[in-house]
Amino acid sequence: MSALAVDAGVELSARPERVVLRLFLPGESTPGGDTRTEAVLRRVSAMRPSDIAAEAMAILDRFSPRHPDLTAMLRANAEVVLPADAPPLDDHRATVIGAVFSAEYAVEAAALCNPSIVEHPDQSSLSPGEFRVLLSLRSIGEGHISSIQFCEAIIGPDRTWSFLPRSETLSSPVIGEAIWTVEHFARALRHSGGTGETTRAVVQSLPRTFSASMFEDAVHGLRSPLLHQEGARDELNRMRIAVDSAYGVEFSPADPLSGRVLFPVADEERRGMEDVRLVEISDADGPRYRGTFTAYDGHSIASRVFTTDDFRRFEVHRLTGEPARTKGMALFPRRFDGEWLALSRADGESTGIARSANGLDWSRQTAIHSPSELWEVVQTGNCGSPLETPAGWLVLTHGVGPMRSYSIGAILLDLEDPTRVIGMLDRPLIEPTDAIGGYVPNVVYTCGGIIHEGVLWIPHGVADQRIRVASVMLAPLLAEMTG
Repeated sequence: MSALAVDAGVELSARPERVVLRLFLPGESTPGGDTRTEAVLRRVSAMRPSDIAAEAMAILDRFSPRHPDLTAMLRANAEVVLPADAPPLDDHRATVIGAVFSAEYAVEAAALCNPSIVEHPDQSSLSPGEFRVLLSLRSIGEGHISSIQFCEAIIGPDRTWSFLPRSETLSSPVIGEAIWTVEHFARALRHSGGTGETTRAVVQSLPRTFSASMFEDAVHGLRSPLLHQEGARDELNRMRIAVDSAYGVEFSPADPLSGRVLFPVADEERRGMEDVRLVEISDADGPRYRGTFTAYDGHSIASRVFTTDDFRRFEVHRLTGEPARTKGMALFPRRFDGEWLALSRADGESTGIARSANGLDWSRQTAIHSPSELWEVVQTGNCGSPLETPAGWLVLTHGVGPMRSYSIGAILLDLEDPTRVIGMLDRPLIEPTDAIGGYVPNVVYTCGGIIHEGVLWIPHGVADQRIRVASVMLAPLLAEMTG
């Protein structure tokens, strides 16, 4: 670390024993035969009731400590695979069938890294001088699939930091519909490959705001010739993928915040949700918090956003426009003359600023900072949303240099015209000197810092493996950047 940054002496490490329960389907069978699901169901159905009862008790005894709602979760998975005309299941058989078609997934089996941070919505029950913060975490599990978790920490007096204990169990949310506007939906369709006559007819029949079920109503109301013209099926499939890319998420009020997991749902997220950049929005209207993140489908990346007021209920939406085709968008906490601004990767290696009227459809990138120093000579980009200070917008940056080493630096933008860089630290704030061993060596990376009582706090991933925290006195940092 530079002389400005001080390590807080705390570390958060991955815990592979923390698992979620997911539906498991064994796959296809040979052509012309039953599916493997049908074959497995037949085998379980042939078991004697006494054996089923004994197995059910053994399953509950073994796995209930990790899944408080295990019985209900297993019954739900059993009902997914049963034929529609199957007779009702007794509790023992529902437990066994559900377990056969379930699997545990360790969301942080490989690594825990790249935190972001905002003020916690609950500041009650604190001692004098304490400040509670909320962090998003990137969890990496089997198959290099990333999901989003959360944790809490207390910033105390005398420049101290304490991570609060994380929940022993993880919770999966209920997935529901999100609300689209016609304008955003039309842009999303153009963004994903164009439109045709079927698309035009559906869009014209939609109300100004609509859900996935209302979209299906519009499709069913189309005249038959439109549904049978060449290319109509492909258009409908593309529209359904777009509609389903936005969704709602709701956790139970009883689920502790550090036990909540956002796992990939939409097609474009199927291989991971990476590197959330949290921001608390100061505008009076709309959700209090937003989190932009990178989605990966196994072939391409895209920037997406979730919104929430309480980190229990979320809406997740697709972003559109050229800036959304890249990684690492980070929102400014307030609008400028009614317009949203976001830091973006303007050309794949430089930091830029993108603009939007609604926070969803983005355009007009302006490059503001390109690689110049050796430690960032390969590429540079933001490390989270800008932080407002009297001297300007403080932006933490990442730079990639020799040996593909990632370091954390800082630039300063003009308060009224953020496209103007008015200061830059001439060396990294945090370097990967102690990040040799890990999931990805020689990397320190953050997705956001926070300023509290004159101190800049920077939680950061180390070697894409674990999380540490650094603090920087704000005044000396700004003096070096503007002097």
